[in-house]
Amino acid sequence: MMRSAARPDAEAVSQILAGEAFAVLDIAGGWAWGYAVHDHYVGYVEATALGDHESSSHRIGVREAPVFAAPSIKSAVLRILPFGAGVTGEPGDGFLAVEDGFIHDRHIRPIDEIAGDAVSIAELFLGTPYLWGGRGAGGIDCSGLVQIALAATGVAVPRDTDQQRAHVGRELADGDTLRRGDLVFFPGHVGLMVDDSRLLHANAYWMSTVIEPLADVVARLVPICDRPILSRRRLPS
Repeated sequence: MMRSAARPDAEAVSQILAGEAFAVLDIAGGWAWGYAVHDHYVGYVEATALGDHESSSHRIGVREAPVFAAPSIKSAVLRILPFGAGVTGEPGDGFLAVEDGFIHDRHIRPIDEIAGDAVSIAELFLGTPYLWGGRGAGGIDCSGLVQIALAATGVAVPRDTDQQRAHVGRELADGDTLRRGDLVFFPGHVGLMVDDSRLLHANAYWMSTVIEPLADVVARLVPICDRPILSRRRLPS
């Protein structure tokens, strides 16, 4: 986790996944201060979590992938890697041999493979716990879900909802019908449309990643927000 201060109990602001680069600007008291190279988000991470960065040959292509102690699904699981984590290794006998274990071939994708549909990627996270600052390792938040899903399709977007609202896609006209892949922004929140009426989002109301009618989300916000929907945006086809 990337934190707002150099303390383990400080608020999480984002998460660096295995294989992602973190540019260190300073190290003190066991904490590294710097920024995530993929989106320039600034924060603190525990220095012991960092190592020498190397280019990844593959990415995890499923929600969670076990790293086995041996090239066998019956061997001990050493750790779990989340979707999008980068790994480097040599393929063979149905497994990718990485530095500390083996990952099944069905759980990895070539590093340069581009997904065709961001919503299908986001659907992998259905049921994943909501985690403030999370990007898929142990949980995920709303803007982290959007960032990870779009990154899989080759679209790099900022980390936070206000940044995404300002820079991602184009604003839809009031009369435009929503469609699959459109982004809907609320005060401090964002989700992806599955179709013209249902929203896929990681949210603190359900503390999970769910699909539900957009109308239900709006109805929950009406009593507390003058303007429940701030923006509806569409990425280029």
